[in-house]
Amino acid sequence: MSYGKAVREELHVPTRELRHAIPQVYAGYKELHDAALADGALDARTKELIALAIAVSKECDGCIAAHAHGAVLHGATPAEAAEAIGVTFLMNGGPATVYGARAFVAFREFYAERAVQPAGQGAAAS
Repeated sequence: MSYGKAVREELHVPTRELRHAIPQVYAGYKELHDAALADGALDARTKELIALAIAVSKECDGCIAAHAHGAVLHGATPAEAAEAIGVTFLMNGGPATVYGARAFVAFREFYAERAVQPAGQGAAAS
């Protein structure tokens, strides 16, 4: 099963419809998103890995797909994703073993997709 692309595709239409219904709320959220994930004392790759780990702890498949994709786009490796997910086991126990596995599948899906793209063509932005 796909926990990356399939989840993003499933949420695409309902998310777009809600975004059109409340555009100002989404614009405000985008500003927060962009500010929180911008390079600073922590780089964007590290922040995406943190967001991925939180997504596992929150048991949010849509968040997992978004931040697995974001982590790949910012250059995270499968080993880094696995270690970030591993920390969720400590902090969230058994449920993290289920959602962590989903997150790792999603990450590897986006990682493999990026690996087969021609040089200079990153995966589409989330």
